[in-house]
This record gives sequence, C-alpha cells and structure tokens, in this order.
Amino acid sequence: MIKESTLNGFLYSTDRSKLDISYIHDFLRNSYWAKEIPEEVVRKSIDNSLCFGIYNNDQQIGFARLVTDYATFAYLADVFVDEKFRGRGISKGLMKFILSLEFMNGLRRIVLATLDAHGLYKQFGFQQLERPERYMEIVRKDVYVKNYKL
Repeated sequence: MIKESTLNGFLYSTDRSKLDISYIHDFLRNSYWAKEIPEEVVRKSIDNSLCFGIYNNDQQIGFARLVTDYATFAYLADVFVDEKFRGRGISKGLMKFILSLEFMNGLRRIVLATLDAHGLYKQFGFQQLERPERYMEIVRKDVYVKNYKL
C-alpha cells in the first residue's frame, strides 16, 4: 500500500512509480558509501526494499530505502537529501514519515550506518550499538569497481 505525507511543502512517498532512478543512481554513485555503484545494482536494491522518495513539486530531492521483513527487523540505507535542499528540516520530515508507518512500531531492531548524521538519528531514538561485540560484518571494499556482476 502506498503511503504519502506532506510536511513543510515537501511530499514524502512510498510510491515506486515516482522514483527517478537516474537521479538516485547519480547521487549514490558519487556517495562515500556506494562509490561507483552500477545502475543495475541500484535498480535491484530498489526492487527489493521499501523505498521513500522526497519531492519538491514533481522533482525528486531525496531518497531512502528500508530493507525489512516487516515483522522484526529493518536496516535503513541510502538516505540522502539533495544539497540544494538541505537545512530545511527535510531529513527530519523523512524520519518522522518512516517511523510513522504502523509496522515500524512492532520491529525489534532498526539499524543504520552513518558517517556524519548521528545528531539527526539520535533525535529519533537511534543510539550506538548496545553490544557491538555481537555484531559482525563482511566488508567488500571497491566491490562496484572490480568487475561487478549481478
């Protein structure tokens, strides 16, 4: 089911048909976390996630996606707001919109990774890992520039 909300004149929506894939790909391929990500990987990640677009009139100005089972867990990823629109509370509006979705209240754990937006996320209840020693990861640096195949 598509959810939409308008806050401070900006539209927040889960409607996939509104997403501008080229715009999203262009931003992500230049980001610190998804440098050189191929467009087909962006498309596949969107196809397999709950996605959020932010719009000023009909122009997309931001994005986020949630990888979730809708029951116990969610990972918030690829969150961004276009530089030209920063400083207007749009990221806060996005977080309010995402966390207002009914299923989010029943999740046991919601996680994310950020380099520099800790202050934003703390306002919404995120905190440092309670037990970081329990978490493990596989990191494949430069996966998108080393002959990536889907």
